[in-house]
Amino acid sequence: MAVTDLIVHREEVLDDWVDYNGHLNVAYYVLIFDHATDALFDALGIGADYARLTNASTFVLEAHTCYRQELRRGDPIRVTSQLVGLDAKRLHYFHRMYHDTDGYLAATQEQLSIHVDLEQRRSAPFPEDAAETLAEAMAAHARLETPEGLGARIRAPGAART
Repeated sequence: MAVTDLIVHREEVLDDWVDYNGHLNVAYYVLIFDHATDALFDALGIGADYARLTNASTFVLEAHTCYRQELRRGDPIRVTSQLVGLDAKRLHYFHRMYHDTDGYLAATQEQLSIHVDLEQRRSAPFPEDAAETLAEAMAAHARLETPEGLGARIRAPGAART
């Protein structure tokens, strides 16, 4: 898969992930999005192998998950991942989780990660080769439609803004 494509991750709702309401528990939506992040980073060349070879990695700074429609035991899942922002140290991306056969959008998650020198445990710019790959992917993904819900804030309907 070229880094210019939307990155796709697939898995299935496991029995242990279903809660007393008979659907996927919120914790496992986050786990699936984490698996999709791993797939995204592997495709971009900044995943587990990169961390072992360079002693650098990415840490999530912020995440916002929206639950749209439930998933149930055994449901097949497809997650697409799209880059939506990039600078010298940070990577902003958006995941969409779909029921893989029925096609409905089940959940979304927006994340912001920072590149970290694992020895210093401090943020550091991406090295030149990784930065070039990320910039190429970002340029391609910038041509895609802006994800609905990007940058959304949590607020109860009718609640006063604070």
